[in-house]
Amino acid sequence: MTFDPDTSNPWIAKAVELRDIFARDAVERDQLGGRPVEQIRLLKESGLLTIVIPKELGGAGEPYSTALKIGREFAKVDGSIGHIYGYHFSALIAARLNSDEPRSADLLRRSAAGDWFWGNTGNSFSKTLFGRKDGEWTIVNGFKPFASGSHVADYLSTSWEDEVSGERKFAAIPADRDGITILDDWDGIGQTQTGSGKVAYKDVRIHDSELVRGWVDASLPIRTLGPLQQQSVLLNVFVGTAQGALLAARDYTLNSSRPWMYSGVERHIDDPWIKRQYGELWVKTRAATVLADRAAAAIDHAIARGKALTEQERGEAAVAVAAANVLAGNVALEVTTEIFEVMGARSAVRKYGFDRFWRNARIHTLHNPAEYKTRTVGTWYLTGAYPEPGVFR
Repeated sequence: MTFDPDTSNPWIAKAVELRDIFARDAVERDQLGGRPVEQIRLLKESGLLTIVIPKELGGAGEPYSTALKIGREFAKVDGSIGHIYGYHFSALIAARLNSDEPRSADLLRRSAAGDWFWGNTGNSFSKTLFGRKDGEWTIVNGFKPFASGSHVADYLSTSWEDEVSGERKFAAIPADRDGITILDDWDGIGQTQTGSGKVAYKDVRIHDSELVRGWVDASLPIRTLGPLQQQSVLLNVFVGTAQGALLAARDYTLNSSRPWMYSGVERHIDDPWIKRQYGELWVKTRAATVLADRAAAAIDHAIARGKALTEQERGEAAVAVAAANVLAGNVALEVTTEIFEVMGARSAVRKYGFDRFWRNARIHTLHNPAEYKTRTVGTWYLTGAYPEPGVFR
């Protein structure tokens, strides 16, 4: 009923403890924006930043589904923390999928040892950052927008276009590298502490040894799973936001809502209209949760297959993630809107901060259109064709 996670996993249990701490000032931090410095400190102290890194490289060796469910748990109270926690692992996915390669293994080992928090400056759409080769170095100039997590990051995943060939290159570099300026100018209506603004590069030197594989390397199906992990971060933020909004609304309705004057009942919760509304919202949120769990299991299975993963298996995981993403986004928007109907007018004041759920869901669901994910599922259902691996699928 309350969307409680399975705390028999000690990492999930630890995440629940942190969730309750994050909840204490979530409304205030959402309204202030800025940097969640104390929350990142607590995440480092908890060990939750290294859980998907293989044990032999210093991590906990947990499957990606554990990290996704932890991000969902944080999003119940704070969408920003759920977002940047999930994106922290998106920055590591290429290295994790190629951990048998010395450079990737070394990066994961150093990340675990240093307890690094990762941000990104690799927005797929923007061609605003360019590199010029200079021997074993590349000199990078320009900027990247939507740099989530960069404002609290130890390390950055980054990408740029080669000035001559136009080829996109990828690298992992320290966030305090000379020439990098974290502008921290995010001004979105929601996800206010994600730091998803711009990062400027001025003659930033990146050595060849810092280059990494891109998100979608079509040489093997296993090397095309990065976008599925990233889309899974989004959908679990949607699910967590819907769950959190519904739980918060239930508490308010039980303790504060007044019955409508013509309802004929003494208590708001006895109104058949309110019962039906909550019933429908719970069913939809529960359905989104089930699809999210199914998609997370598909990601785990695909990663576990390693280099033996087939194109068909990759396609099945892609459809599972797309379907879960569509439903989760729609449910998050519906729940975060409808809760005000069942709570009543007095709930819509800033001190309660219930609006943050809708603002977070609204801005996060704009990341990439649900229409195209729906078409991905429809195409598969009609023809059996799986989506071609790409940035968002």
